[in-house]
Amino acid sequence: MKNKTLRLFLGCISILLVSSFAQAEQDKEKNERAEYIRSHYAKYEYQIPMRDGKKLFTSVYIPYDKSKKYPMMMQRTPYRVAPYGADKYKTRLGPSEIFEKEGFIFVFQDVRGKFMSEGEYVNMRPQDAYKKGGKAADDATDTYDTIDWLVKHVPNNNGKVGMWGTSYPGYYTSVGAINSHPALKAISPQAPIADWFFDDFHRNGAFSIPMAFIFFDTFDKQRDGQFEYWPERMKLDTPDGYEFYRDLGPLSNVNDKYFHGERPFWNELTEHPNYDDYWKARNVLQHFKDVKPATLVVGGWYDTEDLYGPLATYNTMSKNNKKDNVHIIMGPWYHGQWNAKDGSHMGEAQFGFNTSAWFQEHILLPFFKHNLKGDKAEPLAKATMFETGSNRWKEFAQWPPKDGKKVTLYMGADEKLLDHKETKGGYAEYVSDPNKPVPHSAAIGRGWDRPYMAEDQRFTARRPDVLVFETDVAKQDMTIAGAIDLDLWFSTSQSAADIVVKLVDVFPGKDVNNNEIDKETGNRHELVRWGVLRGRFRDSMSEPKAFEPNTPTKVNFELLDVLHTIKRGHKLQIQVQSSMFPFLDRNPQKYVDNIFKAKEEDFVKADHRIYHSAEYPSSISFKTIND
Repeated sequence: MKNKTLRLFLGCISILLVSSFAQAEQDKEKNERAEYIRSHYAKYEYQIPMRDGKKLFTSVYIPYDKSKKYPMMMQRTPYRVAPYGADKYKTRLGPSEIFEKEGFIFVFQDVRGKFMSEGEYVNMRPQDAYKKGGKAADDATDTYDTIDWLVKHVPNNNGKVGMWGTSYPGYYTSVGAINSHPALKAISPQAPIADWFFDDFHRNGAFSIPMAFIFFDTFDKQRDGQFEYWPERMKLDTPDGYEFYRDLGPLSNVNDKYFHGERPFWNELTEHPNYDDYWKARNVLQHFKDVKPATLVVGGWYDTEDLYGPLATYNTMSKNNKKDNVHIIMGPWYHGQWNAKDGSHMGEAQFGFNTSAWFQEHILLPFFKHNLKGDKAEPLAKATMFETGSNRWKEFAQWPPKDGKKVTLYMGADEKLLDHKETKGGYAEYVSDPNKPVPHSAAIGRGWDRPYMAEDQRFTARRPDVLVFETDVAKQDMTIAGAIDLDLWFSTSQSAADIVVKLVDVFPGKDVNNNEIDKETGNRHELVRWGVLRGRFRDSMSEPKAFEPNTPTKVNFELLDVLHTIKRGHKLQIQVQSSMFPFLDRNPQKYVDNIFKAKEEDFVKADHRIYHSAEYPSSISFKTIND
């Protein structure tokens, strides 16, 4: 017993020492990077005037070396450009350290109405100033006016500007392409927001509570005048997000319990539960008519915040362009992981090498050097995509790829996915209880996490309120490329429901090469992609309607793109459920006009069915490609 206690003690000490050493190494690297920046760049601060007279706070870092002129790399952000003060320096300037050593002029700007910039802030501001003309201003004109001032006033610049940013700054990067300034030669929108009814806080009408709740608690707080500090975040009563949001109850309780009517955008959002003119005006995709700068869209296959955004941005920009200047790269990353030091894994999914460092060195820096400095570079593929499952980069002339074979699999009896329709009638059913929803993750967390995007799904497959359908063991590799189309026949005993579908890669119990039990990944059910449709929006996002109880109803939607190989010896599995909590809010299952105003009594159990008969065949379809 004493020896066991001693071993446990020594083990804990070892973990603490390794952790402390790793932290010390990180601190050392950060300090060295900060020292390099201070010794190689001079910082200046400006209030740059816009066409309507408002001034936007901008900090500029200029290399001390005056032997050559430099292009500018600009980022516009609603998250503040701190630290403020010409003698206070950032510890990171570029997307990665290699940008700082390469040499650029770096520009950071608080967007209109945020922190030290003047004007009124508007979330996803409608970009309509070019229609109004005159002194009308929006984010696109602010970008234009800023670049115009910079090229005329910042010393030693070469007249060329690039923009980059992740998430909301990625959106502002995309916006810069609208009627862009001639000096804006290259942009990289990374995980950009595109249309908020399908990304970030909404997923086909379903609502992400923890993302919105935590985000709005700080970002949406009202303020008077300019300020430098970031508001303090609300402290939750428990680290268990599932428990916290279940105790919160209906979303109609949020203002009474927490926000007290003091979050303007939250209030607007809850008054617009459908895809109405309010949301349509904020869809930035409609403005990407003729994108002139060279464009590199960046996204991550495991990005739980903004996966729709980069795919939709790339597709829209590509279709509406006359020249071949829009490119995309999708890696095996969570939100912003491409800018991190380590891109060798995401949660339990392993990739075999540092994909982030590869991207920074071989794609991102050469893209900006070529377009801003005129350096020669290998031609960039239209689409550079990481193939999960096989763990390798692949290049495509277009995305989704033109060539390929369409595969349709039908749901059948005995939890089977078949290559043909069932010849007899049948259905699978489950009871969905919104008061005991299916968790989105087996881990205990605040509800807005990232590793769940590749998490082992055995914890849900074994629940009675989750349906499972899977293929036989694959005899050869099968690579899925593009979106997954769902064609389902569904019914409910109530009048409302969500339909959540997951694409899962089921690993074999034994290694297919040596027939030995795989202790690390044996029988792992790895999540590849999931998607949801709030059933009321099955025919229209703008005009919702109830289900007719106990009536088979056709429901179509898609899971966003993948490039994934189901390897020989694996199985493809589909899981169907009606909750994914707390990442998604609970559907009451009793139809109400506005779920944000639902009451406790509206949340009821329901019997749901997925049909798999000759009359009502439920299926999934996707494209497969060969090497």
